[in-house]
Formats: sequence, C-alpha cells, structure tokens
Amino acid sequence: MNAAQDVRPGAAHCVLVINTGSSSIKYQLLEPDSADVRASGQVSRIGEPVGDDTVTIEHHGAHGTSEHRGAIPDHGTGLRLAFELFARDGTDLVTAGLRAVGHRVVHGGEIFYRPTVITDAVVATIDELSTLAPLHNPPNVAGIRYARALLPDVPQVAVFDTAFFHGLPDAAKTYAIDAHIAAAHGIRRYGFHGTSHEYVSGRVAEVLGRDPAALRQIVLHLGNGASASAIRGGRAVDTSMGLTPLEGLVMGTRSGDIDPGIIAHLARTADMDVEASYEMLNRNSGLEGLAGVNDFRALQAAIEAGDRRARLAYDVYVHRLRRYIGAYLIELGGADAITFTAGVGENSPALRADALRGLESFGIAVDSLRNTAKSRAARLISPEGAAVSVLVVPTDEELAIARAAAVLVG
Repeated sequence: MNAAQDVRPGAAHCVLVINTGSSSIKYQLLEPDSADVRASGQVSRIGEPVGDDTVTIEHHGAHGTSEHRGAIPDHGTGLRLAFELFARDGTDLVTAGLRAVGHRVVHGGEIFYRPTVITDAVVATIDELSTLAPLHNPPNVAGIRYARALLPDVPQVAVFDTAFFHGLPDAAKTYAIDAHIAAAHGIRRYGFHGTSHEYVSGRVAEVLGRDPAALRQIVLHLGNGASASAIRGGRAVDTSMGLTPLEGLVMGTRSGDIDPGIIAHLARTADMDVEASYEMLNRNSGLEGLAGVNDFRALQAAIEAGDRRARLAYDVYVHRLRRYIGAYLIELGGADAITFTAGVGENSPALRADALRGLESFGIAVDSLRNTAKSRAARLISPEGAAVSVLVVPTDEELAIARAAAVLVG
C-alpha cells in the first residue's frame, strides 16, 4: 500500500511493521484489528552514492506525503530519519504507545517457526542463520538492532518467511543428497514468502465462504520474487522455493530451477567460482538474464514492441509456472482454488490467462471479462459454476505481520 489510509491522529494500539532489505527499509504503521494503515513509507538506496536532490525517503502520513533527500549511509540513519518524518507529521513513535514492532525476517531455519518475541539471544541466533540466507538475514538483523535502540520500551516481534512451510512432509522437504551432510549443515527445503501464502490462502477461504480445512489450494505469489505453494486443509504440503529463495519459478533476477551441474561446468569452462555463479544466478538471471529487464511491465512493453528476447523470457516464465501448477494438481489430487497474488499475479491479466490456458478438461478456466476487469479487491476470475475457483487475492504481508505481533504481545 503506497499511501496512508484512515489517517486519524495517534498511534496507540498500532503496530509498526518493518521490512529491512540490503539497501532499503519498507515500513507501515497500522491497526491490526481494523487493518487501517496510519502511515507508510520506504527508505531507498541505503549506502549508495546519490546527489543531494535525490529522494531517498518517501513517507505517507496523516498530512500527506513528505520526503527526505540526500545520501543515507546506513540502515540506522535511514530508520532514524524515517522516525523524524513520522514526528513532523504528528506522530512521535517513541512516545506514541505502540503496541509492538513487527519485523519481517526471511530465514528462521529449523529453530524459528512461530512469531517470536525478540531478545538479545534471538537476534544472535537470527544472525547465525545468515549462513542460510546471506543476502537477507544480515539486513533483517540490522533493522532489528536499530529499531530496538530507537524504541527500547516497545515489544518487538520477528515473523519468519519460512515459518508456514516448517511442517512440510518429509518427502517434500528432503533433498536427495548425502543424508549426513544434509543433517550436519541444515540442508532441507525451507520455502519462503510463507507469510504471504498463509495470508492469501486464509483470504481465499473467506472469499469462497468455505472452511479452510476442506480446501485444496494452489497459491501463486508472483512478484520480482516468485513462488508457488500447494496447501491442503490450511497446511502447506509443498512449495517451489527451497534451501534458499533461488529454487523454483523464474523470477525477476533469479534463475529458479537449474541443473546444478551448470555451476561445475562454468567453473571448468569459464573460470567462474562458486560466488560468481551464485551472484549471476541471483542477480543477473531470470527475466533480467534472458531479456535485460526484471520489471514485468517493461517485459510486456518489450514484447509489444516485437522484442524476441522478451518473448522468449515470457514463454520460459509461463512454461515453468505451468509445470508447477501441473505438479501441484497431481500432488493435491485436484484443486478447489488456484489463486494469483503479488505484483505480477495481481496486475497481469495476460499472464493469468496464459498460465491456465487449455486446462478446461481439469475444470480450470479464466473468464475473460472478469480477468481483465480493473479492481484491487479479492475476486473470482473463473466462470460462474466452474469446478475450480480461480481468484486474484491481493497479498498483505504487513497486515499479517502486524496481527501476528499483536497476538503474541497480548
């Protein structure tokens, strides 16, 4: 959500949700009970050289949008400046009586699979888990440390992306590698985007007026990062991401599934070491590697302009997506609902239609008018009376984190 909603003054009973990335901090101040967003914003380009006129913080609050311009050397400075914008807008977070601060943490390993009140020991353990998520956990830890320093009297809660997939069946979570090595190094399929998959699957049950325990669901979280999940009776039974967020679907800059022999091949033939291969697979692959763009809107514009590289990238993206949909249909023994969410899933009617094209014999179809109708609401896009409900459900990870934090701190 880019702008504040229900901008009544005051922040008592609100939860501040913080999502810290390697060069950014996204935040929302919201009431978990009503879902009202009081303020939101983003700190961008942290640690990057920028001009004095470059907007690096955009804050949406009770009195409109305010900005900070100029370089931000580190996450602590970025968070402190964001708090100053809150104060200028009429909300001093230090004295506001916040209910809690909720932090998105990418990897909880085998240790954290529920929302967890943050202590010094918890921070240290999340930091140790950086071996499993070297691109994500370190900035998550930085955000937690700075937020605790700025708000020492407010309870803070970590909510883990991997938690929803902690209970995957053994057959789904186990890699077929040396079992002793896997056990010694914590190697299993953990899954990611779990907060989104859990939230969206719950909303699907609400939209359909069905008991979650009676539903077989496929949820497709399609953004710059992309993942799919198979959910039976409200519990995840499979997901596309694995030990890291690199496995699975084609993404904006990540390759998704590859033959691991490619890494050895590049080491032999291109003198590319493991770190260089990992960097390529994470930052210069996927749509970026195939078409030179990682934004789906830019990809679609390039396709319309006749760019053959863009067309191939799109076809590879759809092919991989359909492969997972097919696998999960078999794993679940059919589906009651297939749901698209996140930036691409919510905003690309063409992709939704192409992903499910030709599946009418499985009871799966997309109604053209419903699919292309402009709406930001959760909605059905399958024909009336279809055997399988196809939906678009906007995800709201911030609300899910806020509610989890509020429940935990009572």
